Amino acid sequence: MNKKSLGIDLMNRLSYPQKFTLIGFLFAMPLTLVMYLLISEINSRVDFAQKEIYGNEYLRPLRQLREYIPKLQLLDYQGLNHNLSNSDIRANLESKIDANFQSLANTDRQLGQILGASDQFNNIYQNWQTFKLRRSQWSLETYDVVYQKLASDINRLSAHVGDTSNLILDPDLDTYYLMDATLLKLPEMQKILSQIRLISQKSSARSDATPEERAKLITLAGKLRELNQDLAINMEVGFSNNPRGNLRLKLSDNLTKFNSVVEQLTGQIDKLIYPTAVVEYYAYLDGSDRVLNSSFELWDESLKELDFLLQKRIDAFVARKTMISIFVSIILAIVIYLFVSFYRAVMQTVFVLDEASKKMAGGNLNHKIILDNRDELGQVVGAFNKIAEALVGANQEITVLNDRLKTENMRMSAELDVTRKIQQMLLPKDRELKEVVGLDIAGFMEAADEVGGDYYDVLQHEGRVKIGIGDVTGHGLESGVLMIMVQTAVRTLLAYNEPDPVRFLSAINSAIYDNVQRMKCDKNASLALLDYEEGILKLSGQHEEMIVVRCNGSVERFDTIDLGFPIGLDADIAEFVAETIVQLHSGDVVVLYTDGITEAENMDKVLYGLDRLIEVIQINWQRTAAEIRHAVIDDVRSHIGEQKVFDDITLLVLKQK
Repeated sequence: MNKKSLGIDLMNRLSYPQKFTLIGFLFAMPLTLVMYLLISEINSRVDFAQKEIYGNEYLRPLRQLREYIPKLQLLDYQGLNHNLSNSDIRANLESKIDANFQSLANTDRQLGQILGASDQFNNIYQNWQTFKLRRSQWSLETYDVVYQKLASDINRLSAHVGDTSNLILDPDLDTYYLMDATLLKLPEMQKILSQIRLISQKSSARSDATPEERAKLITLAGKLRELNQDLAINMEVGFSNNPRGNLRLKLSDNLTKFNSVVEQLTGQIDKLIYPTAVVEYYAYLDGSDRVLNSSFELWDESLKELDFLLQKRIDAFVARKTMISIFVSIILAIVIYLFVSFYRAVMQTVFVLDEASKKMAGGNLNHKIILDNRDELGQVVGAFNKIAEALVGANQEITVLNDRLKTENMRMSAELDVTRKIQQMLLPKDRELKEVVGLDIAGFMEAADEVGGDYYDVLQHEGRVKIGIGDVTGHGLESGVLMIMVQTAVRTLLAYNEPDPVRFLSAINSAIYDNVQRMKCDKNASLALLDYEEGILKLSGQHEEMIVVRCNGSVERFDTIDLGFPIGLDADIAEFVAETIVQLHSGDVVVLYTDGITEAENMDKVLYGLDRLIEVIQINWQRTAAEIRHAVIDDVRSHIGEQKVFDDITLLVLKQK
């Protein structure tokens, strides 16, 4: 198969419903895949942002722990100063820490598996419970180690939540720098502030600070200032890249306040670079408290805005997904509507064409299709109408021709009827056959059409008996006329007493040949002539085999192929004509026939055949010539059955008396 015509060949093999189903399926496959990938990508981004919200939800109780646990540690050193001792504050702080651990436990039950934080939380909670049970046994140094471990574990858990909740990978600049503030910068600054407060508290208890503590305070102040500057720069980037423009309005005041108090605190601590400067313990404590409180306020507002932006991002993705789904659904509905409409339009045109063709087949050639189509099918309809118009014109012409043909057929039928009657009139009569001395003769001829092309005759003239049988090619009027010509020529030559078979057949051939040329037809005839006299048969001319059944039942077959030449085929046949003599005895039977008998077909296209003809003659040879004729004709008709007779049937039976 030609590859270039594969698609056309496929379409030609499918019905229209199958074509539309195939095209619709091929159209739906890529659309479904694209929609699946697009919706999957949007859902993935929604899940990404939702996980960030989960991370923020987990960080909230951790933020409280980062605030209260350093304060609890500070109370241990405040206890060394009797003026600051307050047991109610400790109990209140521990109660708040327990409440935050309970809140964190509830959050962990919901989000611990999603964020992979349960193991770390359980470890921190277990350490807190151990701390409460064994704190009466520990020294201040042990307290510091335990507090530092708790704070470190909380910071590690915060970092872990930031990693597993996608916060650290946030793709937008505004939310990324909010995450940077809440997850990295502010917790680190709160850790430094807690350390400044603790050093200041320890120094105040001793009323003096060691050089190492002074150096530590200066270092912490430097880190705090650096983080403060980074925070201010990063938040400005976040403000500048906030499409909604709400961050600057919501957070700038808290950020400015926080940056200011940090600068104030670090400015106070920076004075310690001078050895003579006095350590202002309570100023550092008060300043760090203000900064911590400001940091937690900024943290809370930043986290709130971060949740707000993440939720808006999710809402935007969901709205986009909804819009895409609605848009695709509308387009798909329109496509399906147009697809169905196109199919119905095509099928309507096909139906109209089918109905019109049936009406035309029923004879209604004036039916015209009217469709408001401007596409290629409209061109098909237009072509159909043109064909219908052409058929109307052709039908009118055919009607006229049919009328003429009917008239001509009537005339031809009359002429054929005349010719057929002439043929029947020229056949030998029973009376003539009975007058032949020495022979019992019976003949039969039946034309396939109204006029046949077969010929047989039995003539007597001045004691001579001339028997002839022939077959003109084809049948119909021309063959019938040619047969009459042959019969006339034989009778004429017999009347002129031409005894020589060569001259006899040559004269007949010459006359027939000239007439065939004048008629401009391609007819010719096989012709065998027999001269009978007192039991002697002289056979000449080319025709079917002559069958002789002897009185003892034996069969002799005489082939005539070398005894003549077809009449009317060539101008001179003298050199082809020969004669053979057959001696007949009493009871001998001679059968002459045309190929209409041997080539007669039944319904299975099986020929009657020469062997079957001979078999019938052998069975009936003892009967009269007429009875033998009837036996043969009946057997031929039995063989033909319901089949049409395709050729003329002629039979001549001679029996020596």
